[in-house]
Amino acid sequence: METLISNIQIQVEESLYKKDPQSSDLGKKIIKGSIDLICELGFEQFTFKKLASSISSTEASVYRYFESKNKILLYLSNWYWSWLEYRLVFTVTNLISAEDQLLKALHLLTDEVNEDGNFEHINEIKLNQIVLSESLKSYLTKDVDSDNENGAFVPYKNLVERITQIILQINPEYKYPHMLISTVIEGAHLQRHFANHLPRLTDVVKGEDAVTEFYSQIVFKAIL
Repeated sequence: METLISNIQIQVEESLYKKDPQSSDLGKKIIKGSIDLICELGFEQFTFKKLASSISSTEASVYRYFESKNKILLYLSNWYWSWLEYRLVFTVTNLISAEDQLLKALHLLTDEVNEDGNFEHINEIKLNQIVLSESLKSYLTKDVDSDNENGAFVPYKNLVERITQIILQINPEYKYPHMLISTVIEGAHLQRHFANHLPRLTDVVKGEDAVTEFYSQIVFKAIL
């Protein structure tokens, strides 16, 4: 199993890049540098010029891989959702009970992220912070429909669909499984953000992860 996991390569929609950054050392440096810089500066202040300088390369080299910084944000989001889906599959595969599968899935969606270690050019903790604070900017745009047609959000949809199917095993009559899971994902992101920056908008409970516990209660009370 460890060998299988170590050989995993997260696939990203080809329309998001000009040249696959996972295919070369420079491409991986661009991804690593983008994560570091967006995490440090925020997406608005992130530029190809700053990225090129941080990785000792040129803007022209960055443009050979990505046509815009929005494509990089879409790429990073796409990679993150694909990574979560692969983790979900390995987490629930040997669990027989759908209730146990759902509980594990909810923990995966709402827990704080640890670094994976299987992808040297990806710091999953920093990437999670980018998704928390910046991912809405990848689909609250005028280009969202064309990006959607080009498959930019397929991994996010696949993740939601997998957990939706678990919910429907528990309660086939529940009418809002996709809405419920996408609300959990986005809501958990907001609560983590609030906890770090606007703590009076959330709750901290000693001895538990309040975000995970809150959304687990919501989901199970909604479907049972």
